[in-house]
Amino acid sequence: MNTKHSTLLPLFKPRYWLLWGGIGLLWCVTRLPYQWQLAIGRKMGQLTYYLARKRRNIAEINLKLCFPELSPSQRQHLLSQHFESLGMGLLEMLNAWWQPDAFFKSLWQVEGIESLQTALNQGHGVILLSAHFHVLEIGGRYLTQQTAIHVVYRPHENPVIEYFFKRREKSVEMLIPRDNVKEILRSLKNHKTLWFAMDQNYGHKHSVFAPFFGIPAATNTATSRLAQLTEAVIVPFFTQRLNHKYGGYKIIFYPPLSNFPSENFGEDATRINQLIEKQIRLAPEQYLWSHRRFKDRPFGEESFY
Repeated sequence: MNTKHSTLLPLFKPRYWLLWGGIGLLWCVTRLPYQWQLAIGRKMGQLTYYLARKRRNIAEINLKLCFPELSPSQRQHLLSQHFESLGMGLLEMLNAWWQPDAFFKSLWQVEGIESLQTALNQGHGVILLSAHFHVLEIGGRYLTQQTAIHVVYRPHENPVIEYFFKRREKSVEMLIPRDNVKEILRSLKNHKTLWFAMDQNYGHKHSVFAPFFGIPAATNTATSRLAQLTEAVIVPFFTQRLNHKYGGYKIIFYPPLSNFPSENFGEDATRINQLIEKQIRLAPEQYLWSHRRFKDRPFGEESFY
């Protein structure tokens, strides 16, 4: 039996049939006109709002912590928009994986591309520093058309979903599990371009508490440590959906960070959190608020969740 086929056979066990059916249905949706997809995505998000009570509660707590200046009705509106954006983001992710290049030509607006070229010309590895916005994969698809990239990702426990994650190897030079530090270091020392998002709560190990929307948040220091070990250039890189109803995307490259890393990784973490916070405020509904960003607390503080 063909080795490739024998590797795939376990993915078709009966326990995964329903998931395959859902993936097939989503593939059909991505064949529809773009505006129809966005409308369907919003409806999917509205349904998720009612069904995913735990995630809705987490997002509600996060928004209350980060936007105390908003009234309850304003935060409720933002929460509703967040879940609509989340539903749209699922289809946008699949478009990034499955659509031909021509699909995106009229959808992209690019800002600061010269910052990427400046970084590439310095003769070091480049870290494209992103954050977990719903349109993250759309930005990744743009990157694959500009330069060879290595992508740091979190492997999925479900083998079917992981199979689709890994199929991105067709468009990127390398996929690297986030725990494979040796391979990450090797990429940067070989002057490769590495794309990752380190804005989630990964626990106390290799983290410092740095303010995020004024709240101490466990912030991974990997960006500073990698830059220190490899002299990599750090380029903040974000993608923003331009319109909640009509779509389109802004691809944003900021100038390479100067004097980075500093001698204080806590100050570096604060600097990065401020960059991410600034981007979130431009489109707050598009950030992944359903993640327990403030799960780990400084000693003696009670859990928010």
